[in-house]
Amino acid sequence: MPLTTSLMRLVKRLAGLTLAAAMTALAPATGALAQTSYANAPVKWVVPFAPGGVADATSRIVGEKLGEKLGQRVIIENIPGAGGINAARSVLNAPADGHTLALLTNGTSISVALFNKLPFDPVTQFEPVSAVGFFEFIFYTGANTPYKTLADVVKAARAKPGEITVGTIFAGSTQHLTMELFKSLSGTDVRHVPFKGTPDLLLSGIRGDVAMMVEALAPVKSNLEDGKVRALAVSSPTPSPALPGVPPAGEAVKGFDVVSWNAIFVKAGTPAPIIATLNKALNEVLAMDDVKKRLLQLGIESRGSTPDEIKKRMVDDIAKWSDVITKAGIPKR
Repeated sequence: MPLTTSLMRLVKRLAGLTLAAAMTALAPATGALAQTSYANAPVKWVVPFAPGGVADATSRIVGEKLGEKLGQRVIIENIPGAGGINAARSVLNAPADGHTLALLTNGTSISVALFNKLPFDPVTQFEPVSAVGFFEFIFYTGANTPYKTLADVVKAARAKPGEITVGTIFAGSTQHLTMELFKSLSGTDVRHVPFKGTPDLLLSGIRGDVAMMVEALAPVKSNLEDGKVRALAVSSPTPSPALPGVPPAGEAVKGFDVVSWNAIFVKAGTPAPIIATLNKALNEVLAMDDVKKRLLQLGIESRGSTPDEIKKRMVDDIAKWSDVITKAGIPKR
């Protein structure tokens, strides 16, 4: 039986209303699905250092737990290279979808200050997610030297300008700049001795070839426990939970404050909900007791942050190390 014109119009109207209602009902579910689609593939965590170091170990400890939170495997990819340039390029060449993470560090701030023209800008080309950990450097001396405190080294350096030697790994490293800041703030004329790596530095310090060394805790810990070296001070403004009883350098050198950090960043343009998801997951992981314990064994204080907090830290450190480099007369690359 054929439909009248008015009846056909009514049927079409009802069909349209039904479709609109259905679309309205589906919209929230579709939006929720889109928001929960991250992470939908393995996540790559790019480390700008070779395997085996503190940054690498930290990344593997935190990355494993982060993968459990995200429901995806987190793959650590080591891409070493001067200034972290190769690692940065790898992340910047990937999609801005949160599936490629960049471990940026205090060393990134130093690279900005040290290179005439770094081929990437960590402030504008990356978005901060969260801090991962903070750690100080330690002023060490060989067990057979006469120095019992950092104040002893300062006193000797003032009495013998240019004769007291301080060893660190290569020039331009955070350890080297920590030494330069010590030299500037203490008003002493100590002489820097650079080494290619920590093993050579340690051997020289144990033998007494250099009066003092500046290095992180992890690579020196066994020699410290064996009594081959002695910790004089920590570079942080307060005592370190990793080395209870060792005073901060500020007690001997007024205003001294060096705390290094590792943090996760993503490529600029990554959607805000993905950054929020990552921030929440990282902060939860970094608050886990077993993660805190394992990182503390490496001399790392496990502590997350807001994106704004770690971005401010980076910007402030760029300014700080630029000033140290200028005062020390270190040539830019």
